[in-house]
Amino acid sequence: MIRRKRSRHVALVLAGAATLALAGCREEQVDAQSFPDLDSCIAASKDASLWFTEDDCRKNFAAAQKEFEETAPRYASKELCEAEHGAGNCGGDQTAQQSGGGFSFMPLLMGYMMGSMLSRGGGIFSQPMVRTADGRYATPKGDQSFATNRGAGKVPSQTFQRAPTTLGKPPMTAADVRQRGGFGAARTNAGAGRSFGG
Repeated sequence: MIRRKRSRHVALVLAGAATLALAGCREEQVDAQSFPDLDSCIAASKDASLWFTEDDCRKNFAAAQKEFEETAPRYASKELCEAEHGAGNCGGDQTAQQSGGGFSFMPLLMGYMMGSMLSRGGGIFSQPMVRTADGRYATPKGDQSFATNRGAGKVPSQTFQRAPTTLGKPPMTAADVRQRGGFGAARTNAGAGRSFGG
């Protein structure tokens, strides 16, 4: 029997002003905002009352892209990738091919989230977002999922914990995915981030 990790689902809700509603356990929260692309972040940065600038948008989008290339889940076939991330949401792994790492498939980058640690002197952090099979948006670890890739509010600070690298590692086979319990299930490899319950 496959043990599936319970994951906390965080819903990004847009109602008038974009808000983020958290479900599940509560822990240290930070201000966060997510965007489907760089242009939408730049447009939002024109509001001087917000905690980020156009420069923050550009730097963190670049950081999220780099993190995505290094940490997104990789699969042995497009069909397997789409089973975990939805039809039309996967593509060839260009990064691995360019580095001579063979051919695999990975989910498409579907936006990014920025989190403000400014109140604690930590700056601004970002996370890439990918689709899930049920139509939500998730971080590369899959332990946090969101209803949409647009919105703002509070999220757990550990949302911005980096996922383990998948670059240069063998892509997951159907047996690997079953053993793990699917995208977002508990990782057993060394260096995996803590799982979120609640």
